[in-house]
Amino acid sequence: MLKISAILLGAGESKRMGGDKLSLPWGRQTVLEHCLKALLNSEATEVVVVLRPRDKMFKGLSRNRNVKTVVNPFFKRGMSTSIRRGLRMIHPDSQGVMIALGDQPSLKTRTINALIHVFGQRKEGIIFPSFQGRMGHPVIFSKKYKKELLGLKGDVGGRSIIEKHPEDIRRVPVKSLGVVRDIDTWQDYLKELKKHTRKPTAMREGI
Repeated sequence: MLKISAILLGAGESKRMGGDKLSLPWGRQTVLEHCLKALLNSEATEVVVVLRPRDKMFKGLSRNRNVKTVVNPFFKRGMSTSIRRGLRMIHPDSQGVMIALGDQPSLKTRTINALIHVFGQRKEGIIFPSFQGRMGHPVIFSKKYKKELLGLKGDVGGRSIIEKHPEDIRRVPVKSLGVVRDIDTWQDYLKELKKHTRKPTAMREGI
């Protein structure tokens, strides 16, 4: 059975927002909780949520047996510190690591599953979604890239690894804007929330 560990990055500083964007309401949940729900409903084996020390409001996330939470006391040093923190918590038998963002509440479970299926069927070690030619998230890395991921420094994700191994990537075209939509500003939040609340379920995008 294919084992994929998802790392949900929830320890950003929200500098452009000027406040804690992940705790903002998204329906009956917060932005972060909605992102977590999409991952928990997917075929990912487990989800590791990386939080900041003061994020006590999310302490209940670990009540689900498929969720692990870890605090990143070095979150101000950039995204790479959260990735490293999450990697140390994943199951040792995981064949792939999915890096997911905590500010993408429009990401769909079926999109996540589509990426997992491609990863399980293809020989490439790096899988990521693409919407109209734009690279999106989440990204799945084979376990062979764990050492390189642990070696990341500063406020960077896995893009440098993707650029270093063009021969080992698989771009998966998707129809859902959710892979390239994130929330950086209040305008982003209000715009995305409006779309979320007014769109009937039957009319929502495909993968």
